[in-house]
Amino acid sequence: MPVPERRNPVANIKSQIKRNRQNERRRERNKAVRTELKTAAKKARTAVSEDGGEAGTELLRSASRAIDKAASRGIVHNRAAARRKSRLAKAAGNAAASPEG
Repeated sequence: MPVPERRNPVANIKSQIKRNRQNERRRERNKAVRTELKTAAKKARTAVSEDGGEAGTELLRSASRAIDKAASRGIVHNRAAARRKSRLAKAAGNAAASPEG
């Protein structure tokens, strides 16, 4: 199913027209950051579950850092960021504790 194109808001006020442009730019930027967060988390989870070595730990650290940055910029809520980091750490702990093989 094709994604519908975003409608241009019908604004008559100059400041609102500018605000709409700003909001659209921010929406695109935030969308890109959220996508990168999902990708980083997925890479960390797969690396930890497959080998669990230094590479997995490093990817986990970088994913946590990216989540913190997104939270500080207001792209994700602070509690949502904490929840995501907690789930990543828990998945890493479970993968390390489970018997390999």
